[in-house]
Amino acid sequence: MKNNSVLPVLVCPQTGASLVYKEENQELWCRASGLAYPIDHGVYVMLVDKARPLSAAERESLLN
Repeated sequence: MKNNSVLPVLVCPQTGASLVYKEENQELWCRASGLAYPIDHGVYVMLVDKARPLSAAERESLLN
């Protein structure tokens, strides 16, 4: 991740909810919207149209 210090201030552009950093996927996941925002070469891609929907299993993992 490019800059861990900005993670606490980043929010989902669709819902305004906080995000969960998933290092293994290089993504930021949102519990509220069920979207995964990519991190592309250290750049946070915070665009809804570039996000992918989380699978049911991925959404479930956020509850634990």
